[in-house]
Amino acid sequence: MNTHQAGASSANGLDIVEIRSQIIDIPTVRQHKLSSLSTTQQNYVLVRVRTSNGVEGIGEAATLGGPRWSEESVESIKATVDRYLAPAVLGERADRFEHVAALMDRAAKRNTAAKSAVESALFDAVGKTLGVPASTLLGGAVRDRMRVFWTLASGDVGQEIDEAEQKLAQRKHNAFKVKIGAQEPDADMRRMERLAAALDGRATLIVDANQAWDETTAVRCLERLHAVGVTLVEQPLPAWNVAGMARLRGRAQVPLMADEAIFSEHDALAVGAAGAADVVSLKLVKHGGLLGTKRVAAVAEAAGIGLYGGCLLESSVGAAAHLQVFATLRNLDWHCEHFGPQILRDDLVTAPIAYDNFEVLLPSGPGLGVVLDEEKVRHYAREA
Repeated sequence: MNTHQAGASSANGLDIVEIRSQIIDIPTVRQHKLSSLSTTQQNYVLVRVRTSNGVEGIGEAATLGGPRWSEESVESIKATVDRYLAPAVLGERADRFEHVAALMDRAAKRNTAAKSAVESALFDAVGKTLGVPASTLLGGAVRDRMRVFWTLASGDVGQEIDEAEQKLAQRKHNAFKVKIGAQEPDADMRRMERLAAALDGRATLIVDANQAWDETTAVRCLERLHAVGVTLVEQPLPAWNVAGMARLRGRAQVPLMADEAIFSEHDALAVGAAGAADVVSLKLVKHGGLLGTKRVAAVAEAAGIGLYGGCLLESSVGAAAHLQVFATLRNLDWHCEHFGPQILRDDLVTAPIAYDNFEVLLPSGPGLGVVLDEEKVRHYAREA
């Protein structure tokens, strides 16, 4: 674990006096297979920020399989936090969120996952100090529970049907996102036909191609996905192909969601201007934190793009940070997918995020609303 400390603190109690980071590796309960990677272990950078009043805030950045979903890996995130972000913000007031965000932007371009972990820890520390949830600092919650998707991503349709049936029986999930693109398109379409037939209208189905297709493949597949009742298709084309997404949207009978195509509010503006998406998947690791997520959501809404709460298999720490933001969005009509804590073999907190009647519940405690289990942190921490 790396530690950065500032000198004397002022009397206000909210000066940032220490920032620590460490890499955490937790096995998953099954293989999670995307179009470009497959993993059986999830990796995080846990960031702790201590303020001059002695309060510690926590934040988390997640990645999938190294620098393959985006350019960041847990190793690069930790290096960026330790070498560039921490020195830039030590001594600043933790509650000057925008000012600290500007300092981090000046210290490092992009590196949005690293920045999101630091900012989450700031909101946690300030919320704990004031005795209020982070959502209050973001304008206040308009909901305390959200319908939640579970992702089916093993690639084995028999296993996926069994998994979906289990979630339905437990009343945890009746909405499923299916990862496609790792197999040949025809194989994926047959897989979706089997899933749709097995669930037979008892669940909502959406798919995520993770940029796997070209336009002609996407046109063909979208027709078949619409025929089996899929209600949303996420990022069918490469992120750079905004014009292609717009052409595809003009022909598609099923709504399209942009994920990798929208990191910043500028991306959201470009996608909106091109008419290239119906929905955007919101993620702290893409947007640089809680404030950036709110900005992207605002631009998307102004462009008529719906909002969906995306995830990157966060533990309860990262999931809690996302839920604090999602709870403040007036319109979250496409719901969210923060199932990450359930796919891990273990979690990092004393009381994991709760699920009930097909919904995920907003933690009610101060800050992010979760408390670290230090023994588990030590167990899963990667040795320096």
